[in-house]
Amino acid sequence: MNEGNAAAVKIPHSVVLEDRRRLTVSGISDVDSFDEQTIVVFTPLGELTVKGADLHISRLDLEMGELAVEGDIATLAYAGQAPEKQPSFFSRVFR
Repeated sequence: MNEGNAAAVKIPHSVVLEDRRRLTVSGISDVDSFDEQTIVVFTPLGELTVKGADLHISRLDLEMGELAVEGDIATLAYAGQAPEKQPSFFSRVFR
């Protein structure tokens, strides 16, 4: 996916963990690295690191921004800062 499309298409980010064995992540833009113990992906909210044992990527679709991981998932951690939220309409009106 080129940078022009990445800025134009906003994919919602979500993380679903089932029984610490199956992980589904949407809104990813790229996979930085992966092995059986660690998977690092880029999301709109920062870099997401998945750690565990016997991890493998069962599905990866960068065009749709989707990732599915199976294995013994121990931790999920974000690095970097999430983008600042814009003030709501009412908070701007009632300052």
